Amino acid sequence: MISSVPSRLIFAASLLVAGFSSVNAQAQAAAPVRVAIVGLVHGHVQGFLHNLASHPEITLVGISDPDPALRQKYITKTHLSEDLFFATEAEMLKKTHPQAILVYTSIAGHRAAIEEAAPLHIAAMVEKPLATTVEDALAIQALSEKYNVPVLTNYETTWYNSNTAAVKMLEEGKIGDLRKLVVHDGHEGPKEIHVDPEFFKWLTDPKENGAGAMFDFGCYGVDLATWIMRGELPTTVTAVALQLKPQIYPKVDDDSTIVLTYPHAQAILQGSWNWPFARKDMEVYGATGYVDTLYEDAAPGAKLRMRLTGEKGEHVETAPALTAPQNDSLNYLAAVLGGSLKPQHDLTSLDTNIAVVRILDAARRSAQTGKTIYLAREVAAAK
Repeated sequence: MISSVPSRLIFAASLLVAGFSSVNAQAQAAAPVRVAIVGLVHGHVQGFLHNLASHPEITLVGISDPDPALRQKYITKTHLSEDLFFATEAEMLKKTHPQAILVYTSIAGHRAAIEEAAPLHIAAMVEKPLATTVEDALAIQALSEKYNVPVLTNYETTWYNSNTAAVKMLEEGKIGDLRKLVVHDGHEGPKEIHVDPEFFKWLTDPKENGAGAMFDFGCYGVDLATWIMRGELPTTVTAVALQLKPQIYPKVDDDSTIVLTYPHAQAILQGSWNWPFARKDMEVYGATGYVDTLYEDAAPGAKLRMRLTGEKGEHVETAPALTAPQNDSLNYLAAVLGGSLKPQHDLTSLDTNIAVVRILDAARRSAQTGKTIYLAREVAAAK
């Protein structure tokens, strides 16, 4: 009996040491992700900075922008230390060593930002869409593959629990096979909602933004359609772009409709700077029922309006809340960098967003020429 006491103590001590080791390993694994911002001209950067305090798993280590006046604007607005701000991305990356960059340049600036970061094995998350041209999208893909770094594209609508719930109903067969998808996105217009001047300048530049409302808001619907169709390219792309307010937007479209056809379904994607009110909602029609998302409830507590087989009328249900890491962009990014999530065939992944840029490029060409683009056949012939 006397000799067994030390054995128990040794065993207990070993458990204690193991416990401390486990806690230490968890603490190291949970170290905040180091991120840096590239560019301040995209208005969505304000949302990131506003939400940063609620994300202790993320640490902001640097911000770069070539415009000294814009850097000072954000120093004054955010009260962040001047030491965080740099004139060039290269200098910032060299001094701060982030794990990922969050890109808030114009859309045309995404490629250059990733060309700086990828060779240093730094991941990137850009704001939607991925690129303005197929050439840039494929160059970004090549960088991601060469340096084995994730490149992600962030859309606000990815984190809408209503969208996820609606598509889950489709996947579970509750409305039958998909027949038609209708997506509405946009607002009254950048000038009408008073976006900052540095944001307005490139949003209304066809080279920096790719187009006008077609790229700014049409991309949401293209992303959703590509996700729902599991990456399948449409058979045809037909688009119409209008300038309803040429006195405000003389260089780009302010209203667009993109029609995608697939062998057994159709998608109608309406992106506009002419809605009377802001909206981001979706209608999913199956062979036996339908489900609509309601934009006014896009946040937690979002509602779905539906009618299923055998029902005499519509009814409304609350969409289940999303769970981390699928509930916001920073949780998603942290999971990807931590290795617990592989971005593939989802709304944020590179493969999906290469297809998105192909479709947007085809839509732009269709609107310019008045012709239907046979995209799937075109891409197959180019391989």
